[in-house]
Amino acid sequence: MNQTISIIIPVYNEEATLSPLHESLTSTLTTTSYDYEIIFVDDGSWDASFKRLEQLAQQDSHVKAIQFTRNYGQTTAIAAGIDHAKGDIVIFMDADLQNDPTDIPAMLAKLEEGYDVVSGWRADRQDTWLTRTLPSQLANGLISKVTGVHLHDYGCTLKAYRREVLTGYKLYGEMHRFLPAYAASVGARIVEMPVKHHPRRYGQSKYGLERILKVMLDLLTVKFLHKYGQKPLYLFGSVGAALIFLSILTVLYLILDKMVQGTYMITSPLLLLSVMLFIIGVQSIFIGLIGELLVRTYHESQDKATYTIRRHLNLHKQ
Repeated sequence: MNQTISIIIPVYNEEATLSPLHESLTSTLTTTSYDYEIIFVDDGSWDASFKRLEQLAQQDSHVKAIQFTRNYGQTTAIAAGIDHAKGDIVIFMDADLQNDPTDIPAMLAKLEEGYDVVSGWRADRQDTWLTRTLPSQLANGLISKVTGVHLHDYGCTLKAYRREVLTGYKLYGEMHRFLPAYAASVGARIVEMPVKHHPRRYGQSKYGLERILKVMLDLLTVKFLHKYGQKPLYLFGSVGAALIFLSILTVLYLILDKMVQGTYMITSPLLLLSVMLFIIGVQSIFIGLIGELLVRTYHESQDKATYTIRRHLNLHKQ
């Protein structure tokens, strides 16, 4: 029995690219020995993207489409695609024609070699260097350092996964870019492969520099969950002990200063201010992390999806 590939493609105002993308994908996938499905997830587009998807779904039973009630973001669109995919292999790609479907057979060949994840690397990236490529390079270096999974291009959507390494966790925020790190945490074998990258032909990028902050905050969450998700007391206790130790040193210093110089703490307002700011900063970070855990508890304890679907075509929830 042939394995099935699920191609998951988030769509946001990409009506001009959908037909050529479908044509290119079909031309490539029909040359492989795999069965396949193409799942488009319309992330609240306000143009005619879903109307075009309706036409493609009527013409080709391999095409399946999900339409959100509003714009939820790329990560949520990918999560919806995973939830409804039936493939043994799941491949993500963008709808803007910058990823090239002809790279898919080579990625499948890598999976056949025994790898669990094949991560695309836009070695010759066709984007503006200052606003897109440079921030991406800096982010890739930081993510690799923090997660311990060293990849040149976390931001490249074109990636292939064996289905089993995508189970057991839900995606939030901008977490889709950290999927290789999640997969590595369950023992996945990961390989990176240079892929083609084309200049954008239609429209303009939906993402700007404001995304960097979201990625950095999500990276903090990923690190916390991976290292301390099952033992948060190790982190909170260590920081608390360090703060107590620091406060004891401060008191000892003030006592010594009192004995030698006759100086009282009340005469050092900057010390009090710095202590207050430090504690407030630590509390703010921890409150954010605790809030992140509460969101996961809320959704996962109720098996509650993080998105709402208005309509779907040619598919049924698995």
